[in-house]
Amino acid sequence: MVSESKMTFAVTLGRFLLGLYFFLPGISKITGYADTLGYMSLHNIPLPEVLLPVTIVLQVVGGVMLMLGLRVGQVALALAALTLVINLGMHDFWNLYEGVSQAHETQNFVKNLAILAGLLVLSGAEDLPQHRLFGGR
Repeated sequence: MVSESKMTFAVTLGRFLLGLYFFLPGISKITGYADTLGYMSLHNIPLPEVLLPVTIVLQVVGGVMLMLGLRVGQVALALAALTLVINLGMHDFWNLYEGVSQAHETQNFVKNLAILAGLLVLSGAEDLPQHRLFGGR
């Protein structure tokens, strides 16, 4: 049986790492804004000038909220939806694009399925013991 302190540590660390996974790419989309916009256009994403800022806000704010333990269930579901949309639009390994590795897109697609699974588990783990910066849910 896992002690409550070990479970608290594991859930908190896992939640923090998932938050970091979104926060850092959100920041890199700011610093590499033009490149990200071009990549979105290459993948025929509609309205990239609108969707990129929305994605950045969701990733940066959502990532910070997960790291701090704020509204974990709701944020995890929002990021799960974002991950699904990104997976279908940006990591569409079934389409071929010049200069884009199909193997790399396949790897990203499958990796994102694992992230999606972790977010879905986290969205249902509100009652598991975990450290939160501000206490509540």
